[in-house]
Amino acid sequence: MYSSVFLIGPMGAGKTAVGRRLGQELGMQFYDTDIEIQKQTGVDIGFIFEKEGEDGFRQREAVAIDRLTQLPSIVLATGGGAVLDPENRSRLSKRGRVIYLRASIAQQLRRTRLVANRPLLDGDSREETLVKLAQQRESIYEEMADLTINTNGRKVPAVTAKIVIWVTGDG
Repeated sequence: MYSSVFLIGPMGAGKTAVGRRLGQELGMQFYDTDIEIQKQTGVDIGFIFEKEGEDGFRQREAVAIDRLTQLPSIVLATGGGAVLDPENRSRLSKRGRVIYLRASIAQQLRRTRLVANRPLLDGDSREETLVKLAQQRESIYEEMADLTINTNGRKVPAVTAKIVIWVTGDG
């Protein structure tokens, strides 16, 4: 069995889709922090943001990351902002391999345009918001990453195959 794999990167980079497939291909359990938070609370992420604000959500996210990263040999898709918390960064870096899925702003806009449950994109300009988030987070993603993969224009199977080769050492 392989060491845990933790996927980081902006919304729309493909963390959930790639993570789900990667878990299947490596025979590892897949988790998504947002889905786990929704299961535990019984409400969607937007509702948590509305009632508790981003700070409340980030506290729940930190608890989920602490719990999930202690599980053996998993694939975990994190929320785009999970890396803002130094404790999350430490837990992810120490407890598994971190893969940064990079996506351009244009790619993120395409991939998130039909998705309603993105509370940080509820403002006036989705593009301005994504640019601002990238400015805040890009250097953190890069610093944490054991492997970086650009997902622009790439399908889930191609991205997954590259990760499988890297994780298994077959490349």
